Amino acid sequence: MRILILGAGGIGGYFGARLAAAGVDVTFLVRPARAERLARDGLVVTSTYGDVTQRVVAVTAAVEPFDAVLLSCKAYDLDSAIEAITPAVGPDTLVLPLLNGVRHLDALDAAFGKERVLGGVALIGVTMTADGAIKHLNKLQGFVLGARLPEQQARAAALHAELEKGGFAPELSTDVMQQMWEKFTMLATFAGVTCLMRAPVGAIMQADDGEALVRALFGECANVSTANGHAPREAFVAQSLGMLTAPGSPATASMLRDVESGGRTEHDHILGDLRDRGRAAGVAVPTLAIAYAHLQAYAARKAMESA
Repeated sequence: MRILILGAGGIGGYFGARLAAAGVDVTFLVRPARAERLARDGLVVTSTYGDVTQRVVAVTAAVEPFDAVLLSCKAYDLDSAIEAITPAVGPDTLVLPLLNGVRHLDALDAAFGKERVLGGVALIGVTMTADGAIKHLNKLQGFVLGARLPEQQARAAALHAELEKGGFAPELSTDVMQQMWEKFTMLATFAGVTCLMRAPVGAIMQADDGEALVRALFGECANVSTANGHAPREAFVAQSLGMLTAPGSPATASMLRDVESGGRTEHDHILGDLRDRGRAAGVAVPTLAIAYAHLQAYAARKAMESA
């Protein structure tokens, strides 16, 4: 299969490098400056699972259909991403988004048709360093994909078989929307509480009411997921709360790293969308609303300072 990956940043760069190193036919659609760096240095990944420096094929514009397109952009770049990949999406192309949350599915379905859009989840901590390398931050390298419609199942299985060559053990899910909602629940809690407290999990646990705050926010997010037909499973709840309340943990959400670097965040797509879905379902979300308001104020202040 011919696979196009939009971008060569954290998620796309990590998994794309593994696929390219395994000989999978992968092309990266990137901006001109990134294309120049890739041509000069290759795609560089540092990871506990082995470092990679890989020469890759990179283009600055899509001109023909691919068998599959992997989409791992930030949510605030979704409109421009759709425009960029449109020439690559033909009648039989599968679009596999690895964005957080679920709101992006509506936009992709509208642009390409639901029959072309799979569900997907990336469970990994990665960042791109100043020199363009992809740094793997932990031992997670989860990758989940799955059909959202029965007629997608055979093609999703074929794509899964191709992705397996990358060595990161992708999972072909039989209920990918459940897994997307579970990550949505965990990530909204993780991003909400670490941004609100401007601190890693371990530091939050040292606050008198730190654990109670985490559990309250997680409970609200889980209630929203349940109201939308995807009650978090018991094992997921135990695993998530274990991570979110671990004493001494240095873990922070990537959204906090975005805030600390003065960058844009996905607060509307994650916290705002979950808040809105909760309110629409009649679920009380007071803690979630505070976390979202905090990030809205951050974005408003940045806009005021740059005006």
